[in-house]
Amino acid sequence: MADFNPDKLYVIFKDSIEKNKLILPRKYTLTHSDSTGDLFLTIAADYDYNQISSFYTRLMRDEVLGEWQKNNNHYTLHFYLHVSGGFIFGWASMRDRIFRHHLPLVFQALKYGDRKLFEELPFLNESPIIIHFNSKNKKYNKIEEFGLIKTINY
Repeated sequence: MADFNPDKLYVIFKDSIEKNKLILPRKYTLTHSDSTGDLFLTIAADYDYNQISSFYTRLMRDEVLGEWQKNNNHYTLHFYLHVSGGFIFGWASMRDRIFRHHLPLVFQALKYGDRKLFEELPFLNESPIIIHFNSKNKKYNKIEEFGLIKTINY
C-alpha cells in the first residue's frame, strides 16, 4: 500500500446498508492486494468474513476492521488491527510500525469509499477515530485516539 489512489479502491455495500444513511451496525472490512496495490472495502452490517478467510489473509492478518459506535448522541469510528498473537507473519514491533505507517491510507480509503455518508451527514466529520492495536505483547496492545475524521483528506 502506498499513496491513496481512488481508482484502486473497490467498494461493496452489503446487508441493505445504504450509501447515504447511517444505519447501525455499520462495519468496514478493508483488505489489499500486495501484487496490484488494489484496496477492497466492504461496508456491511457485519465484517466480511469471506473477504478475510483465505489462507494467505489469515497468515498475514493485515486486514483492517472498523465500525461506528454510538454512545449517547456521540459517534466514534473504531478500527481494529491485529498486531500480534496466533500464527501470523511478522513480529509485533514490525507489524505495529507497518500499520501505523499505513493508517493515513486506511482513513482515506474509508472516507472516500463511504463519501456519500459523510456528504449526507457532515456532523460525522466531527467524530473521533479510535484505533485498537490488538497484541499479545503488552507494549503493543493499546487503544489510541487518532484525531477527528474531518482531518482526513483524499
